[in-house]
Amino acid sequence: MSPTFHLPDDFLWGASTAAHQIEGMNVNSDFWAHEHSGLLQERFTDMSGDACDSYHRWREDMDLLAGFGFTDYRFSIEWARIEPAPGEFSNAEIAHYRRMVEGAIERGLRPMLTLHHFTVPRWFDEQGGWESENAVGLFGRFVEAAAPIFASNVDRICTINEPNMVARFAAVRKAVLAGNDWENSGTGGYDEPTTVALIKAHRRAVEVIRSLTPHIQVGWSVAIANYHAVDGADMKAAELASRTRDIFVLAAAGDQWIGVQAYTRAFVGPEGQLPVPEGAQKTLTGWEYYPPALGESIRTVARLVPGTPIIVTENGIAESDDTRRIAYTSGALQGLRDALADGVDIRGYYHWSALDNYEWGSYLPTFGLIAVDRKTFERKPKPSAAWLGAAGQSRSLDLSSENAN
Repeated sequence: MSPTFHLPDDFLWGASTAAHQIEGMNVNSDFWAHEHSGLLQERFTDMSGDACDSYHRWREDMDLLAGFGFTDYRFSIEWARIEPAPGEFSNAEIAHYRRMVEGAIERGLRPMLTLHHFTVPRWFDEQGGWESENAVGLFGRFVEAAAPIFASNVDRICTINEPNMVARFAAVRKAVLAGNDWENSGTGGYDEPTTVALIKAHRRAVEVIRSLTPHIQVGWSVAIANYHAVDGADMKAAELASRTRDIFVLAAAGDQWIGVQAYTRAFVGPEGQLPVPEGAQKTLTGWEYYPPALGESIRTVARLVPGTPIIVTENGIAESDDTRRIAYTSGALQGLRDALADGVDIRGYYHWSALDNYEWGSYLPTFGLIAVDRKTFERKPKPSAAWLGAAGQSRSLDLSSENAN
């Protein structure tokens, strides 16, 4: 395809982060409690601690993104900070996140807010989490209390990030508490009560936002890993494996947009899901290096919920070699470009992640466009940051890497 394919002028071009992964000292959250609980220690090889100290250094982070030419920034607000105890809302924390919204606008960055990015207040988790009788109502109450943050200068809100992964972690946690080890804890399954509650919570959040701020476009993001049938398995096996994932995609039908989050693909044999094949290139997370994942995932979602605009809310690679990051992202964006050319309604692209951060148990997987010194918190932009910012600025998706160094 021609490298002069032009993006729409209003196409979103940004990077994503999550509060717990970059802010630091999120001591009232369930994930802070999980990190220090002694459970799932195979997962928590590092504690989040100060993370990237972005709670205090968000201005510097935004300055860097804007300086490289990004026009959009997706970040989350932390429920555990805003409501550290049931019904006790912090005006100071609401004002803090409001300042972030205003700071983004001042720098020419359009903010997309995520209301729930994997973490909840510790008290919410202790009273049953998403399985408690009043979970949906409590989430709706939080969204309403947080309204001053997004009342103006916010055009898009993601209610819940990767609800399918939230439901999967709930299943893993139950299995581990029942005495199974991490490796045999049913990681391929989703917890059904959590699934039901998350869909209801999303709907409740949409109702609250539309009633208070009808100008905001609301959606949620789903992790998409397309299943490839191998070793004699037919496509029915792949369809069966993807069924639970598709529940969350189909729940977005009628929303103003859906977020696609794609990194790799998965394999299914006659007996179920398979590991990455021997000899395949892998990333620091152990996932297969597979740039076409993005284009495949976009087309899967477009088929499942036709007519619902798509925003790529996460796509990236855990890699210490930045030239590989550029090559991977270039390949991924070719898939996006081809889908656009074929008429798929794609409204934007956010790279994961703006910063090397806390990847839910370890600092080793480095997804960031910007490195962060773990002791001094000095930000060190990588060549990929300038390359990707320039790619968006050109609006032509000329994906050559000649200007990456």
